Amino acid sequence: MKIALAQINQTVGDFQKNTEKICSYINRAKNQGANLVIFPELAVTGYPPKDLLDIPSFIDKNLQALDEITRCTYGISAIVGFVDKNKQPYGKLVHNAAAFIQDQKIVSVHHKSLLPTYDVFDEYRYFEPAHTIFPGEFMGNALGISICEDIWNDEEFWTRPLYETDPIESLISQKATIIINISSSPFAVEKHEKIRLPMLTHDARKYRVPLLYVNQVGGNDELVFDGNSSAINAEGKLIAQAAAFEEDLMVIDMENPVQLPVKAYTPIETVHKALIVGLRDYTAKCGFKNVVIGLSGGIDSAVTAALAAESLGSDHVIGVLMPSQFSSQSSIEDAVKLSQNLLIPYKIISIEGIFETYQNVLKPEFKGMPFDITEENLQARIRSNIIMALSNKYGYLVLTTGNKSELAVGYCTLYGDMSGGLALLSDVPKTMVYELARYINRKKEIIPQNSMSKAPSAELKPNQFDQDTLPSYNILDTILKAYIEDTKCIAEIIQMGFDEKIVRDIIRKVNRNEYKRRQAAPGIKVTSKAFGSGRRMPIVHKFIY
Repeated sequence: MKIALAQINQTVGDFQKNTEKICSYINRAKNQGANLVIFPELAVTGYPPKDLLDIPSFIDKNLQALDEITRCTYGISAIVGFVDKNKQPYGKLVHNAAAFIQDQKIVSVHHKSLLPTYDVFDEYRYFEPAHTIFPGEFMGNALGISICEDIWNDEEFWTRPLYETDPIESLISQKATIIINISSSPFAVEKHEKIRLPMLTHDARKYRVPLLYVNQVGGNDELVFDGNSSAINAEGKLIAQAAAFEEDLMVIDMENPVQLPVKAYTPIETVHKALIVGLRDYTAKCGFKNVVIGLSGGIDSAVTAALAAESLGSDHVIGVLMPSQFSSQSSIEDAVKLSQNLLIPYKIISIEGIFETYQNVLKPEFKGMPFDITEENLQARIRSNIIMALSNKYGYLVLTTGNKSELAVGYCTLYGDMSGGLALLSDVPKTMVYELARYINRKKEIIPQNSMSKAPSAELKPNQFDQDTLPSYNILDTILKAYIEDTKCIAEIIQMGFDEKIVRDIIRKVNRNEYKRRQAAPGIKVTSKAFGSGRRMPIVHKFIY
């Protein structure tokens, strides 16, 4: 028996193209001698469909697409993720489901049992959990068909399982001989290597059955799916793994499995790949061809531009330098050099005259008052207006360049440098931005060395540096990770060896700037806890932990 794992990149709601792709992979699998081809969770609709699931016509279109896919399965069987209607007179209207298709007929439908409602997941909002769990029969085997979260609840692997029931244990008790898990599991740095793969190998070894895991790939909104679909033997050994961050079709001979080489990546390589894929898919799936970026000569805009050029091609990236009287000549030269290294077109539009006009207009209102953050933010908002004007006129997607560290503490300007269509680095801490820069420069200098070595500065007033108001980024990022990703309290962070005054100041800034983050452009998730849908804090609250 040969089983193909079809790791595909779908677009939410694009039923025609999703169906065409699924049928194409069915034919490819058949041509490679596969008896069965398995697709990811919600392959028909794309993942995550969110509130589209509340629209009846969306569900109907998904079922029509499944009918078309079913007709494509001549001479081969398939397991396809889709949305099924709940036929019971109670509960949510739909199920997250897998259709088991044989000989152009749906022979069984398997519903997802465990519905995650944490981090970026909100599935219990929409789906009814499975009422029954059972294996599917195929070529003398009992296939334990499960869907994503169903496999994330083993009581031996997890210190505290989230659910009372374990669907995999139930399938094994019904004599399942192969465990199949169709998934849409988003990327986070080191998640696959340290959590997902060890969990999958543990289950295979525990139950002494082969395990086939099929994950989707590509980007949808802020989520990137890394693929890494896996075949694991009954001893818990990884025998094959599909490409990371790429579409792939992997055929496994279940009787005579061949050990295939598995490519390993460093954490920063995976983050780099995730950002490249996330930007490419967000741009294309939203209908944009070109992006525009404000270039300051600093590290953040340099890394953003380098990622964009690699993701989209240099011809599709436009850099805009908007110097003021506070911009250093070296910063202008660094931005020009970066553009030349990347072979991207760039424009220089000075904001000095516009800023002076603003100051003159506001002079009567600000009479006798010193230059402060008001004038600093004016410059950021002038730049935003210019770059948004270019976006409107030419149809560019604006990429903001702020990083997670700045967004966390509010070191950014609302309606200024925060304005744009995608915040590419919004889940990348500043220290990781430097890691990305070094990785981008691994073969030759692309990002100017001066952009990497000079002290970070917004250059909104004379002799301004980030560390005037922030601790070093090594300290800041460690505290932010402890507070945001690890949910440690102030006392625990202080016990890590940090100065109490610094800790309290940082946490105060994080808490008071939730209103800014609520208005930020969407960003690509790469850490275990990103701002946005994965971290839902009230804007107004008085709790300090």
